[in-house]
Amino acid sequence: MATQDGLITGQDGRVRCWWPGDDEQYVAYHDTEWGRPVHDDVRLYEKLCLEGFQSGLSWITILRKRDNFRAAFAGFDPMVVSEFGASDVDRLLQDAGIIRHRGKIEAAITNASVVLEIQDQHGSLDAFVWRFAPETGTRPRSLAEVPATTPESTALAKALKAEGARFVGPTTAYAFMQSMGMVDDHIVGCEFGRAD
Repeated sequence: MATQDGLITGQDGRVRCWWPGDDEQYVAYHDTEWGRPVHDDVRLYEKLCLEGFQSGLSWITILRKRDNFRAAFAGFDPMVVSEFGASDVDRLLQDAGIIRHRGKIEAAITNASVVLEIQDQHGSLDAFVWRFAPETGTRPRSLAEVPATTPESTALAKALKAEGARFVGPTTAYAFMQSMGMVDDHIVGCEFGRAD
């Protein structure tokens, strides 16, 4: 596997961003999901929750547990999760298939109610978050050009927090923007970016 300025040539001969390495699940996520626009509220809520759980951890840890998260959190249906109570928190704290962090679990439940409120006030979570899409769509030319935060992610985090959301700081908000395709941070030269 050859590497060059944030890019790798995989065992399949295709050039992609360096970060999935040769892990099959990670490569599939990079190639088919990351940076692809998502407009479904359930999937957006899932991505927001998982980025919160990822805080302080590697994304591959979350990705490997994603199916367990989906089972534990009722497919990330915000209507169902918003009804979770103390017994559900206790159940989730015992679930070795997910990240057992009380604050993150409680944030995911709180954020389900926030999503429902946003849907009521703004029509959809999709409409609410996509207002923060940056005007420019330039892909980074190197790893050094991939930011951890942007003015847009800071504004999105502030807006979500104003609605009552938790575990959504500017860095988490930017990772969310990357994963749900609001920004395309596939490095120029990666075959899987939307456009050079």
